[in-house]
Amino acid sequence: MGTVLQVVEAAVLAFIIWKVVNFLLWYRRVCAISKVVTPIGPTHWFWGNLHNFKNFKEFHKLMFEVLDKSKPRVVVFWRLFFSPIFMCVHPDTTRVIFKSSEPKPRDRMSIYQQIVPWIGEGLLVSNGKKWERNRRLLTLAFHFDVLRPYVKIYNRVADDLLKNLAKDSKDGKSIEIYETVGLATLDTMLRCAFSYDGRVQKQGDTHPYVLAVRNMTKLASERILKPWLQWYWVFRLTHAGKEFVRLACFVHEFAESLIAKRRKDLETDPALLEKRYLDFLDILVTAKDEHGTGLSDLDIRHECDTFLFEGHDTTSSGLSWAIYCLARYPNYQQIVFNELQEVMGDRTDVEWSDLANTPKLALFLKEVLRMYTPVPGVNRVLTIPAEIDGNVYPAGTEMSVSLRSTHYHPDVWEDTKTFKPERFLEDNSGGRDPFSYVPFSAGPRNCIGQNFAMNEMKVVISRVIRRFKIVFDPNHEATPFTQLILRAEHGIKVYLENR
Repeated sequence: MGTVLQVVEAAVLAFIIWKVVNFLLWYRRVCAISKVVTPIGPTHWFWGNLHNFKNFKEFHKLMFEVLDKSKPRVVVFWRLFFSPIFMCVHPDTTRVIFKSSEPKPRDRMSIYQQIVPWIGEGLLVSNGKKWERNRRLLTLAFHFDVLRPYVKIYNRVADDLLKNLAKDSKDGKSIEIYETVGLATLDTMLRCAFSYDGRVQKQGDTHPYVLAVRNMTKLASERILKPWLQWYWVFRLTHAGKEFVRLACFVHEFAESLIAKRRKDLETDPALLEKRYLDFLDILVTAKDEHGTGLSDLDIRHECDTFLFEGHDTTSSGLSWAIYCLARYPNYQQIVFNELQEVMGDRTDVEWSDLANTPKLALFLKEVLRMYTPVPGVNRVLTIPAEIDGNVYPAGTEMSVSLRSTHYHPDVWEDTKTFKPERFLEDNSGGRDPFSYVPFSAGPRNCIGQNFAMNEMKVVISRVIRRFKIVFDPNHEATPFTQLILRAEHGIKVYLENR
């Protein structure tokens, strides 16, 4: 027995030594690289760069200062003294990450790991074989034949949105539109995902799902910059952690009840799928891989929670900033309005064919997403060494692609802070690197729902701009800040005048 214990102890000791040596070799290499790339700011021996800013608003302000001053291609940010993230901010460096199939980081300090208790192992955070299988199965959900009937849903959601905007603006004062638009995009997601009409826009902020998603987003975002809360068991002991767990349980139960009802409905009436449009849940419930194996209820819940989180928050961000830009730049508002009048005539509803026949609206939205990219960045962890800009980054290194920084890089874009949709005209963008504009990420892990999002944005903007003239409020400053996605710190206020 003594000999066996000695062997076990020796094996454990050898494993620990091996891990320590590997870490030290890795740490030595990343420290060497960090000295030849651009730092985001002065580095503290323990806190790294966390002392340089208190929140993500200050973080992005610092990033833009570094961009303008140094025009870097890679920026290093130390979360603590042992945990660097190398942020690629130029298409020559982002290309390497985008072209790979490297996984999302899942260590306890990763934002992806921190939202797993909420959205589960869906496409956003899963890796490896599971991600590959589910990506193949879910691709069908975003085929054009599936997306086409959703245009009717976008129009019906827009009907309720216009009623709310008209009611809010009837006294002639400027109104805050970010939260109102967020309710509309959540309404869209629930109808397209579950065929669920829960009167979300009529209930407004009192709807329990709306409150849950909003509060969980805030709690998760605030946790990121607090190293002592990176351990989930520690976070769960705090008041914020307990509230996060409570809200996550509610969201899970909400999705599970809809999934169970759909399975029962399909068992009772197998012809149900032929009687209406296919929604996201239909496709998840009926999807089979090459072995005839479908998704479990847990897999389906994870994908539904991911779809609702990614789909409504990001689209509400893009739409809200689009409305802001229509107000801020009235000349472009008039250009888009004139195009829509010409294409749609006396029709109220937007039709599927209109989506491809409004190039000026498309240019406008592209510039909105460049300047106000809903998802500021994406992260990967290297499983094999990667050479980027002459430096070989070792396996185990966390790499980030800062989408918003890439969209403002002065070596890539002229007049980065000027709103110029014409920069996307073919004559002006013919030689532009395809990795210079990536609002939906790029490569094998790009956003699977980007066509869904763009279609929804086109329909809603078309309906809003033909119903109201949108006027800028000079007394309200709409300040971008990040809370998982790009938001407006004090909301977005505009005046709405009936057309």
